[in-house]
Formats: sequence, structure tokens, C-alpha cells
Amino acid sequence: MLWASPTPADQTRFSVKVGTHLTFALAASTSVDASVVHIAPAGSLPKGAALKVADGSTATATFTWIPTRAGDYTVRFTASLVGVNDVAPTVTYVIHVAPKVAKASYPRSYKLSDEKVAHWAAVLRATVVRAQPRASARKVTMLDTWTTDDTQNIVVILKAVAVSSRVTWYQVRLPILPNNSTGWVQSRYLGSLFAVHTHLYVDRARLRATLKRDGVTVFKTIIGVGKSIWPTPRGEFYIRDKMTEFGNPVYGPIAFGTSARSPVLTDWPGGGFVGVHGTNEPGILPGRVSHGCIRMPNASILKLARLMPVGTPLTVR
Repeated sequence: MLWASPTPADQTRFSVKVGTHLTFALAASTSVDASVVHIAPAGSLPKGAALKVADGSTATATFTWIPTRAGDYTVRFTASLVGVNDVAPTVTYVIHVAPKVAKASYPRSYKLSDEKVAHWAAVLRATVVRAQPRASARKVTMLDTWTTDDTQNIVVILKAVAVSSRVTWYQVRLPILPNNSTGWVQSRYLGSLFAVHTHLYVDRARLRATLKRDGVTVFKTIIGVGKSIWPTPRGEFYIRDKMTEFGNPVYGPIAFGTSARSPVLTDWPGGGFVGVHGTNEPGILPGRVSHGCIRMPNASILKLARLMPVGTPLTVR
């Protein structure tokens, strides 16, 4: 006695999802005249499963099941001659039941930046920034692909809203006046997301800067900030670029560009962006000594440059 088509091969593996209908057929036959073949489970079937059997010289059976729980299940079947000690080899099947995937609901929002981890992306194509995550919302500004420092423009992404399976909007921090402005751009205009685990804090009252990584302090230094007539703006910003070969000793060996802008020196070249840089006058630090930029000793800016990547959020208090 032998298993016959369409019986699946022994050790066949089936994969279905919860709630999906599974069925397959079995058949077994004998060459013994006037004999009756019977197919039966070799052990118990999973809860809710059924085997419909038709005996005969060629027996047939149909296994049906709609699984309600995820997991791996094993089922075995035998075929034998009724009243005779003649049995076909047991066939064994493994059924992998995957969880049912819930249909995504839209809109769906999720956070991308907090005080420990932030995400940023490059602006790949110039785009309109909207006040809300929809194309009909009010225009806030334009985002260009290049900065006034002649570097690739980037933005820190605060959160995302997926409005469909194909369209996602990002809320981004903007390098515009008024400071602390945010807006929404479609993800297709930005590049890949990069994570940063650092956050730079500037305390204007204590004239100190602190860098934290994953919430833990890794760097501190004295600083200089803007004079009262040219104040360093307060708020939430980010490190926009890093410059190392500008050849001006006034700014020390390295300068970081930020998204913060002076609210009073708007006619300065490039729009009055606030920088974080060194100085050729270390004796004036700490103090309120600048036009709004954040100065620190050259040794400090060199150490900071080793610790702080572009895209790092900046909080000025």
C-alpha cells in the first residue's frame, strides 16, 4: 500500500497566517483486490482542524483548517487496510502559522527626536515647507539643497506622519527667522535618516556649554556669548555644518554652523547665522563678548569636534 497523488511529500512545510484557510488533499491506494483503504490522523489535529475521509481501494482525505493562533504545528497521517495489518509509512507535515498583520491605519504619527536621540536628513531637492502635513497647507518657507556656508543643507526631523502607505511627512526644525520655527516637508525630498546620540546645551547665564551623549555629560567648557545688543538667541536649534579650512584665526581652528539666527543682525552675510567656534582671544572668555556666536577656547572646540557630529541638536537657555 502506498501514498498516491496528490498527497504532499513527507516533511512538507506549509506557511499560513492566522485566519487564513489551509487545505490539502491526501490519497492512498492498494493493489490488493477487494481491499478498503482508510486514512486517519496519527495523533490529534490542531484545534478547529478537520479531516474529511472517503474510504475505498483508493482512499482520499481532505485536511482543512483556519488557524486562530500563531505558532508551529505538526500533523501526521496514516493509511491502512481495513481489517488487515498493512500500513503505509506515516507522513508528517509542519504548519507555520504567522501572526495576522493588522491593516495599517492612517494617518499614523511617530516621534523621531528627543533629548537623547535625534534624526536628521539632507535636503536632496528644493521643496516648499508647509505649516501642516498636507499639500494644501500654508507655505512657511522654501528649503534649499545648499547652505549659505556652501555646504549640504540638512534638517533635524522631529516627528513623522504617514498619511498613506506611500506618503510620509516630516516635521523639521527650520533655519529661519523667527527662531524656533518648524514646518512639514514630504519625506521624498529628503535623503536617508541618520541618528545622533549627542545634544549640545548652552547656558547663557553661567557661560558654560555641555555636550551630552545618550543623556550623559561627556564634555564641558567655558564660553562667550553675544553682547546684550547682539544676543545669542534662546531656543531649540541644531548643528548644521562643520568648517575646518576657512583660514580666519578669529574663529579658531574649527567652526560649526547652526540653524540659529541673530534676530538683530539680519543683514550680515549669509543671513546672520550663529556659529559655535574657537577664538584667537582666549583671555576674553568667559563673557558676553560676541555678536551672537558661541565662542570657546581653541582646545575646547577641537575636543568638541571629535565628540559632536553634524545634526546634533542645540539647546540655548
